[in-house]
Amino acid sequence: PMPDDYPDYPRHDRILAYIRSFAARHDLERHAIFGVRVVRAERIEADVGADAVARPSDGSGWRVETDDGEVRHYRALILSTGANWHPVVPDVPGEFGGESYHAFEYRSPRQFEGRRVLVVGGGNSGCDIVCDAARSASAAFLSLRRGYHFVPKYVFGTPSDVFADRGPKLPAWLERRVFGFLLRRIVVGDLTRFGLPQPDHDILESHPILNSHLLHHLGHGDVAVRGDVAALEGDTVRFVDGSAETVDTIVWATGYRRRYPFLTEGTLPLRNEAYDLYLNVADRTSEDLFVMGLFETDGAAYPLFGLQARLIAAALGALPEDRRAAYDRRRANEHPDLRGGRRYLQTRRHRHYVQADAYGRELEKELRRLGADA
Repeated sequence: PMPDDYPDYPRHDRILAYIRSFAARHDLERHAIFGVRVVRAERIEADVGADAVARPSDGSGWRVETDDGEVRHYRALILSTGANWHPVVPDVPGEFGGESYHAFEYRSPRQFEGRRVLVVGGGNSGCDIVCDAARSASAAFLSLRRGYHFVPKYVFGTPSDVFADRGPKLPAWLERRVFGFLLRRIVVGDLTRFGLPQPDHDILESHPILNSHLLHHLGHGDVAVRGDVAALEGDTVRFVDGSAETVDTIVWATGYRRRYPFLTEGTLPLRNEAYDLYLNVADRTSEDLFVMGLFETDGAAYPLFGLQARLIAAALGALPEDRRAAYDRRRANEHPDLRGGRRYLQTRRHRHYVQADAYGRELEKELRRLGADA
């Protein structure tokens, strides 16, 4: 657990301190190679020689090359590289004469001092960044393609995810209606009053915006909402409704692509434009390739990371022959519902979306099947 003196929403430096303390407590650093980048990882089928690390007796496994020129061999490969490394910047007609960069490169509100700033994108990162601009820039604008539902960080004095988790477990259709009514009529109100577009989807059909500050800044005139960007014209940004703003800085909070550039194309198969893995973890065609963290969700991610890690450990362990055969059949053929019956928007971001409770239950069920109770 995180320390008792941590706040409900710890700063990034405290999260980093927690991860480091976790690694120290479990003596993980002695297993890590620091300061190198993997440039190629490929499956091998033949004997790899005496330098293999934990390779199986038949010589199969993975050949991993790092940017220091070293080559190492491993029995299995687990991709744990995270999601936010390959920024997406839309191709907008025209050229911009000011400063333009992706949210990936944003570091401090000091970057906005004395500038007119446009943040493009309505995800949680975009909304957090435009709140920084509201306090530091001479003018702040937020460009949105669609409306989103806003969830405050606290509901009746309780962190919103804790509030939702402690409530009664309702069918998906009823939960959507109850939660939507609560937000619209009691907690948040009519978002269009703040200049935000009306959401074009139900409350639980997309990742909500968890933010208590943006509505405050909109209500005080510190941020102005604009539509989607249509064209760039020097220091002017033109929007789809024909309006325009002169800005000095554009921050593209427009998401990331899920990529593993060190793998040969096709190593991870696709299904409906998403990586096709059993429980979003295990490769369907081999027993030595796994992915950690290949999901977005509406709840806390760390408990799900823990369940994924336990599943990988169990799958790599020594299983009885009948249990191994049953697991291999499920891994190859089954596609459990990881969304709890919910429908999500058909966007790039939602391709690997899971509902936290439903996903956790499926991971726990597989762990019990493998004899490693969650």
